[in-house]
Amino acid sequence: MKVLIINGSPRNDGNTSLAVREMEKTFANENIEVETIQIGTKDIRGCIACGRCGELGKCAIDDIVNEIAEKFEKADGLVLASPVYYASANATLIALLDRLFYSSHFDKTMKVGASVVCARRGGCSATFDELNKYFTISNMPVASSQYWNSIHGGAQGDADMDEEGKQTMRVLARNMAFLMKSIELGKEKYGLPEKEVHAWTNFI
Repeated sequence: MKVLIINGSPRNDGNTSLAVREMEKTFANENIEVETIQIGTKDIRGCIACGRCGELGKCAIDDIVNEIAEKFEKADGLVLASPVYYASANATLIALLDRLFYSSHFDKTMKVGASVVCARRGGCSATFDELNKYFTISNMPVASSQYWNSIHGGAQGDADMDEEGKQTMRVLARNMAFLMKSIELGKEKYGLPEKEVHAWTNFI
């Protein structure tokens, strides 16, 4: 089984990466393959609402978003990790996720999602909610932990002192591994849930 981790931090060895590493080690112990992609310094523009993805089956802006879409399609789980900026996720990450989820048309049903957020002090809950919305609009179960999936640190390396935060990451990875394995067994025995044609309803 495979997990794809997208790290939105622009700092290669920042506190968000420290949280991700706790998960990577735990996934390895659970025999889960992991690929981590750090996109915080990439030049990724937001969606321009051109609609071309409906024709092409991928984003018309042919950059790392389409590369990640191919990896996401093959993965059993997706982790989104971000530092907190003004009670929100890194803008580069959000630009990538808007285009990734909108332009990729493969079925994401029962791929397991998990969000990880890192802040000096506040804004974790708002960012956590923001990232989870990508999963809950895509039929993706959301993995939980013993606490909201956050870790705290200001200066580089501070998060290493957050023992509860690091433990939360390890528990999250174990829970995510269990969910993915359980879903795989469920698919073999019961298949995926029945699909309905989407009922698009406008409010005006």
